Amino acid sequence: MTHTDHLSATFAALADPTRRAILARLSRGEASVKELAKPFDISGPAISKHLKVLEQAGLIARGREAQWRPCRIEPGALKDVHDWLEHYRIFWDQSFDRLDVYLNELQAKDAGAKSRKRKS
Repeated sequence: MTHTDHLSATFAALADPTRRAILARLSRGEASVKELAKPFDISGPAISKHLKVLEQAGLIARGREAQWRPCRIEPGALKDVHDWLEHYRIFWDQSFDRLDVYLNELQAKDAGAKSRKRKS
């Protein structure tokens, strides 16, 4: 899977509020499927489907420890999203910095014009 395809799968997985809530829960530590399903009013197969989407996107991993099948967050996929977004954060920071410079120049010109007007 290419980097872009991986990001598409990640963003598609993150588009669902239930999956985002599952990730939020897993950010506090491992949990079983039953524990993850508890706060939602959905069926077991539906929660399993959400987990499968998260797993295919690389956002979670599922383990097997005897009878317990813990799920855990995989931070690598989120780092890829962060790295992709960082480019745009830098762009917007630079754009806002240029806007600040421009506004300061306008304010300085306005203050100078007012000062000259008072002297007249």
